[in-house]
Amino acid sequence: MIFRTTTSRAGGSALPRVRTTAALRPLHHRLDPARVEEIPFRAGDGVRLGLTRVHTGAADRPAVLLLHGHTASADMFLLPETRNLVDVLLDDGYEPWLLDWRGSCRLPYNETGQRYTYDDVALYDIPAAVHHVRERVGDRPVFVVAHCIGSLTLSLSMAAGLVPGLAGVVSQGVFLTPKLAGRTSLRMSLAGELLKTRIDHVPVDFRKVGLWSKYTPLFALASRKASCPDPTCQILHNSAWGTGASLFVHENLSEATHDRLADLLGPAPLWILPHLRRIELARSVVRWHETDHRYRQLPPNALDAAGRIDTPVLLLAGSDNGLWLDSQRLCHDVLAERQPQLDVSYTEIPGYGHLDTFLGRGAALDVFGHILDFLGGRR
Repeated sequence: MIFRTTTSRAGGSALPRVRTTAALRPLHHRLDPARVEEIPFRAGDGVRLGLTRVHTGAADRPAVLLLHGHTASADMFLLPETRNLVDVLLDDGYEPWLLDWRGSCRLPYNETGQRYTYDDVALYDIPAAVHHVRERVGDRPVFVVAHCIGSLTLSLSMAAGLVPGLAGVVSQGVFLTPKLAGRTSLRMSLAGELLKTRIDHVPVDFRKVGLWSKYTPLFALASRKASCPDPTCQILHNSAWGTGASLFVHENLSEATHDRLADLLGPAPLWILPHLRRIELARSVVRWHETDHRYRQLPPNALDAAGRIDTPVLLLAGSDNGLWLDSQRLCHDVLAERQPQLDVSYTEIPGYGHLDTFLGRGAALDVFGHILDFLGGRR
C-alpha cells in the first residue's frame, strides 16, 4: 500500500503537531453561533474540559447531555454535512448540552499532559457536568445520550450513585458488560506490552506523522486487506488503532464524513490499555484504583452495584458492531436476570456498526427515531 504524505522542505519526515495547552479546538457546526454557548468548565479535580449549550429560546425544554466516545469529541453529534443528533433533538423540543470529557480529541490529554484512567472520568468529569446542567436548567428533566467509553464510564458513575435522578439514559455500543472479540483482546494486550517503550499513543492522521516515522508499521499493518486507500480510514475501519476491530460500516458514511475522520477521531493513548484490559477481562466495568482513597466512592465492580441505578436505560447497538460485538444484548440479559427491577430495554439497529450509529448518513432515519421514542416516553 502506498501512502500520500507531506514532508518538510529539508527532506525529513513531517513532525507531528502536538498541542501542549488545554485550549479547546473550535467546534465544527452549522448552527447560528449566537445559539452556541461555550461554557468555561472544569472537572471535579480541576482538569479543564469542554461544555457546550445549544440555546433554544425556550425555558421549558428537557435537557439532553451528550457524551462522546474516547478519542472522539462533541463534533460527532454536530456533523454539518448531514442531519445530526443535535438537529433532531432541537426539532423535537429538547435542549442539547455537549460534554467534551478528558478523552476528547478537542483536548490534548490523549497526547500530552497528566495521564488518567476511566475512574477519573466517572468520578470527576461526568458528575460535574450533570451537576452544572442541573444548576442551569433547574427542575427540568435531564437526559443523557452516551456513546462507547462515554457510556461505559457513565455506567460506573451511575452504579456509584453519583448522578441520581436522571430522566433517562441512552447507552450506545457498550454499558456495564464490555465484550471484545478474542483477537481484539489479544492484540490490545500485545500492543500494550510491545509498544509501551516506544510510543504512548496511536495516531490516526498519517499526514501529521509522515512516512518515515515510528508509526509507519502500524499504518502498514492496518492497510493489509483494506478496501479503502485512505490511511486514516484503514487504521479506524480496518484496525481500530491496531486492535483488528472495526469502528463502522464503511458504506454507511457519506463521502464528506469519511474525509473528516481524522478530525472526528484522534490519537488513542496506549497508557489507558491496562484499565481497559482489566475491564474487558472482568466483563464488567471495574475500578482501576484499588487503594487510592480518592476513588473510594466508585464501586470495585459496577455490575455488582447495578442495583443502585435509578434511571430508565435504553441499550442501543448496531447489529454489525465490530468493536463491542453483542455487549449490549449481553448487558440486557444479565441485568434482566440479576436486577429485574431495573427499567432496561434493548434495541438493535440492523446494518449498522459502532460509530455510524451517530456518524452514518442515514442515522437520522434509522437510529435517532429510537432515541426520540425513548426520551419522549419519559419527558
